[in-house]
Amino acid sequence: MSAAITIRVYYEDTDLAGIVYYANYLKFIERGRTEWVRALGIDQSRLKAEDGIVFAVRRIEADYLRPARFDDELTVETRLDTVTGARIALEQTVRRQGELLFQALVTLVCLTDAGHAARLPAELRRKLAPALH
Repeated sequence: MSAAITIRVYYEDTDLAGIVYYANYLKFIERGRTEWVRALGIDQSRLKAEDGIVFAVRRIEADYLRPARFDDELTVETRLDTVTGARIALEQTVRRQGELLFQALVTLVCLTDAGHAARLPAELRRKLAPALH
């Protein structure tokens, strides 16, 4: 399963050169992941309250390919890559009118309230299974 959101580049997103500051792409893809999880029907607040589980980024491999600029309309796409018992890997891209600007492979893990690694809850794995096919 994939999900896409649209983001407008604001002045605050740019650096002195007038292009999107590199760290802001991480914010953009965070929003994309949040909406992807929501589209799967996963309530992250309920997951934390009932199971004591939160998602955390374990690793990001990112490629900055072309600059985005003030007032650009960007599309952030999130697609499930792999799922294991304790990890979710996602492919994320940022495009401007179809042109690939940024791509990342993001590995998520589940953490307990105490900050310890946890296995993905069975309900979550069931919701992710159809997205792998």
